Amino acid sequence: MRTMLLAVGGNSLIRAGEKGTVAEQFANARRTASEIVKLLRAGYRIVLTHGNGPQVGAALLRSERAASQVPSQPLDVCDACTQGEIGYILQQSLNAELRAASLNVEVATVLTQCVVSLDDPAMKNPTKPIGPFYSQADAEQRKAQFGWQIVEDAARGYRRVVPSPDPLEIVELPIICDLIEKGVLVIACGGGGIPVAWSDGHLQGVEAVIDKDRASALLANRIAADLFVISTDTDYVYLNYKKGNQRPLLMVGSHELREYADAGHFPAGNMWPKVESALRFLTNSGREAIITSDVNLCSAVAGKAGTHIVYEAEAAAAEHEEKRIYLPVGGR
Repeated sequence: MRTMLLAVGGNSLIRAGEKGTVAEQFANARRTASEIVKLLRAGYRIVLTHGNGPQVGAALLRSERAASQVPSQPLDVCDACTQGEIGYILQQSLNAELRAASLNVEVATVLTQCVVSLDDPAMKNPTKPIGPFYSQADAEQRKAQFGWQIVEDAARGYRRVVPSPDPLEIVELPIICDLIEKGVLVIACGGGGIPVAWSDGHLQGVEAVIDKDRASALLANRIAADLFVISTDTDYVYLNYKKGNQRPLLMVGSHELREYADAGHFPAGNMWPKVESALRFLTNSGREAIITSDVNLCSAVAGKAGTHIVYEAEAAAAEHEEKRIYLPVGGR
């Protein structure tokens, strides 16, 4: 049985235009769970990770606004809270879909900590967008009110940014591996995992948010996943994204994709973390990664949609040139 690490994007729980209510998140999670059940039926053993950008931003906002009534919570605790919150929503939705499909698969959420370094340069350079999108005026107001650092995010509005250090190790990895071997569908590394660092011989929480795709790539390598799938809000990885000469990639080698990245095709706050994570997975013994939208998961895994990124040694780059395939904008 092949093992798939599926990294579910935040849009799978909160879609564009939604407020992010619990009812909306459950409805969206059921749709994602339905696709996951189809992948299980196709013979895959699945480990699920997820983002938490909107949820952790909301948790921080609640904490800051209620600080005069109850003690505020640090960012790492908000990471932990949203891991439990989203894990519960996904776990309940998966259990419902599994029962409806008469599949006997257990589901378990593992509250996951990821070790980071306090010396990581990212700790002094916040870049990770969290929370909802704001207009420039609203963003400036929150910056003044709460002391946030704000950036424009992929031309969709303004968002708060926080430090995003690299994940180095996964504390609960042995537990995750044991559950996988027992046939459990594991939900782990939610929101990139809770960032922790070693200090005086013990782990302590770190005020940061780890990019969930980077943590997912690390977990995919550690469990020797056969396939790493990243779900996002676009069907493909595009060259010249949102320009007149936009082109989606169908099949691309790792060396070639890195060249496109070096040429500046992938925005730092949007597609780059996904592309970078796919390349990390392939560099560290992975063989294939897929980037696609949540509605195209099954079609992409079947080879009918999405961007497929395959391991390509430097020496094979020239040979791969003739295998490159582009799709016209709008479909196949």
